[in-house]
Amino acid sequence: MHKRWMVYSLAAAMLAGAAGAALLAPARVGAVDREVIQLLQMVTQLTQAHQTLHTAVTQNAAIEKTLIEQSLDSVSKLNLTMGSMQKSVQDIQANSSARLDSMSTQVQGVSDNLQELLARMGKINQQLTDAQTAIQSIDAKLAASAPPPAAAGAAGAPVPSADLLYSNGLRDLNGKKYELAAQEFQDYLKYYADADLASNAQFYLGEIAFAQEQYPQAMEAYTKVLENYPKSFKLAPARLKKALALIEVGEKTTAIRELRNVVRLYPGTEEDRRARAKLRELGATA
Repeated sequence: MHKRWMVYSLAAAMLAGAAGAALLAPARVGAVDREVIQLLQMVTQLTQAHQTLHTAVTQNAAIEKTLIEQSLDSVSKLNLTMGSMQKSVQDIQANSSARLDSMSTQVQGVSDNLQELLARMGKINQQLTDAQTAIQSIDAKLAASAPPPAAAGAAGAPVPSADLLYSNGLRDLNGKKYELAAQEFQDYLKYYADADLASNAQFYLGEIAFAQEQYPQAMEAYTKVLENYPKSFKLAPARLKKALALIEVGEKTTAIRELRNVVRLYPGTEEDRRARAKLRELGATA
């Protein structure tokens, strides 16, 4: 608006100057009229140009305002979308964590079941070994030219054969008839202390005491296996079970020492694996 008045003022000044010149020089009236007309035309053109510029500026301002409003709206929508996405990610993370916890629990359960299964397989394998040993012993006796004389009890009564006592002891042990099995293994050791399966009978006396939670008696039986039968294949399980009995009576330090002996003396065996697992459980190294 200020510029428009400046243009008008300039035009008026020019008109006034032209009029004064006409009065002073009447001979140039025609030339002045032409200059006035040209000046008026210039004023008109300037006015139109100003109006056009003003209109363009106004339109540009409206367009810019619209674009700004659209941009702000887009930013607002983007913020809402990002918030929704963030919540979705948090929900996914929470669900994933819950699933991982569940899977970890399931894996631990499977691992525990596997360890239990391996332990049972070890017991079954040991029973098969015992049975094979008993069969070999029977075969050897049958191959002998003359059977050994029957042992006699304190009162002169016949004593059951070693094989019968041993097999009966195993049968009653597996049937959890612990008192009867203990008596049969004790009789075996009493009458057949030098037999091939004497160390097994001594070991099973320890197993019977351990099953009845008589841990001091179990440790004593396992110790006799280790001390009296240095060539027995029951040495590794006897040392392992002695360590487990020590844990039960609270002698953790001695138990750890025995477990480490199992790892050192019987590497690669089932007893080695179980000893390492128990050491980890106790927070000790092998």
